[in-house]
Amino acid sequence: MAGIVAGWLANRLATGNTLKRARADAEKIIKAAETEGEAARQKIELEAEKKAGERRDALDKEITEALADLKRDQKRLAKREDTLDQKFEQVAQRERELDQMAEQLRLRDEEADRQRQALQDQAAEIRRRLEQVARMSADEAREAVLGEVRKEAQHEAAQVTQQLMEEAETKVREYSREITVQAIQRFAAEHVADTTVRSVRIPSDDMKGRIIGREGRNIRALERATGVDILVDDTPGVIAVSCFDPIRRTIAAEALQKLVADGRVHPSRIEEEVERVRKDMAERINKHGNEAALESNIRGLHPKIVEAMGKLHFRTSYGQNVLRHSIEVAYLSQLIADQLGLDGSVARRCGFLHDIGKAMDHEMEGGHPAIGMEFCRKYRETSEAVLNAVGGHHSDIPATTPYTPIVMAADAVSGARPGARRESMEMYIKRLEELEGLAMEQPHVTEAHAIQAGREVRVIVDAKKADDADAFMIARTIAKRVEEQMTFPGEIKVTVLREVRAEATAR
Repeated sequence: MAGIVAGWLANRLATGNTLKRARADAEKIIKAAETEGEAARQKIELEAEKKAGERRDALDKEITEALADLKRDQKRLAKREDTLDQKFEQVAQRERELDQMAEQLRLRDEEADRQRQALQDQAAEIRRRLEQVARMSADEAREAVLGEVRKEAQHEAAQVTQQLMEEAETKVREYSREITVQAIQRFAAEHVADTTVRSVRIPSDDMKGRIIGREGRNIRALERATGVDILVDDTPGVIAVSCFDPIRRTIAAEALQKLVADGRVHPSRIEEEVERVRKDMAERINKHGNEAALESNIRGLHPKIVEAMGKLHFRTSYGQNVLRHSIEVAYLSQLIADQLGLDGSVARRCGFLHDIGKAMDHEMEGGHPAIGMEFCRKYRETSEAVLNAVGGHHSDIPATTPYTPIVMAADAVSGARPGARRESMEMYIKRLEELEGLAMEQPHVTEAHAIQAGREVRVIVDAKKADDADAFMIARTIAKRVEEQMTFPGEIKVTVLREVRAEATAR
């Protein structure tokens, strides 16, 4: 027991010493932590005060700049107010001046009215005395004076017009001639004119009776299936097919040829053959359209447009195949556009599609330019140049792009070149006689001769009765009358010659 008590006491004493040392160490650690915490707090407070000072300085600077901007704005506003006040004063002064001027004008108008009335009274008195002296009424004198003035004005207008036209022609004649000649020389398409009369030859006149059929049932079935008129007359070995639609006329003629070759002619056979030829014709139309687009290097056309262009293969104008004419105009337009520095591909597309309305103008109302323009717009041809060229190549609508006059020029060149179009000898002679007759109707004209196959008329005037201005006016009058009264392909040039010859004999 004594040992246990002694051990416990020793342990107690050791534990007490250990606790004392631990408490002393803990107090030291706490004091050190408090010292470090105080130092950190002071450091944080110093940094916060520094940042607050910097922010305060920045805000002061911004406030100073804002005040300076505000003062400048106030100065500008004050200056503007002064300027507006001055302008208001000027406007008020101007209004006062205008009021004064209006009053002065009113007074002048009243004075002018009084003077006008006085002059009218004097003029009436003078007119009355002049009528008494001249023994002419005022209307007769007015007509006489106006006649003299009209003659002088026409003469002066002719001189001015002649001068302006000569100046313009001098500037553009050489350049336009060079472009046109180059285009014609670089593209001269071979042209074959298709006849517009379709005749079907038959081996014998007995075939006419078989085609007509009992009580005309065969010929009626053929006309009903094709929409054409079959003309059977006394002409031996020939049956004529008449229709305004060239495609229906072609279908009827080919179907009739196959029926004649086969020998079996009855209504059901006629319907079968016509339907077979119609399908073949649709394929040929698409083939012609695609070949023309490929030849002209035109891409991106709608199938309906290609089909319409293929129909032009069976359409003629003055004997000229319209599809070949369109291809020719396409290349001529490209050549002219290239010479002028424009886009040749756009011009070629415009020229290729310019007559597309002729493929359906016999089925719709209106001219082929307007029909063609609406057709192209319907089938995704959105180019303004193409639409305007199609609708305006005959001046039906104003030209909005330079490609429209290019197509007009190419169309004229293609239609007027030698061999492009044909007409009968009687119509040709009649047209030349009419052209010379229109020229001979003009005053002071002594001779008129149609030359260049009717594309030019040369007129000779009396040099003693007509001067240069009269000659120019005669040329313009003849050209205008030809445009109004004649129908002709291309254009006709009018040349008026006034020649003075002086002769003397030395002996």
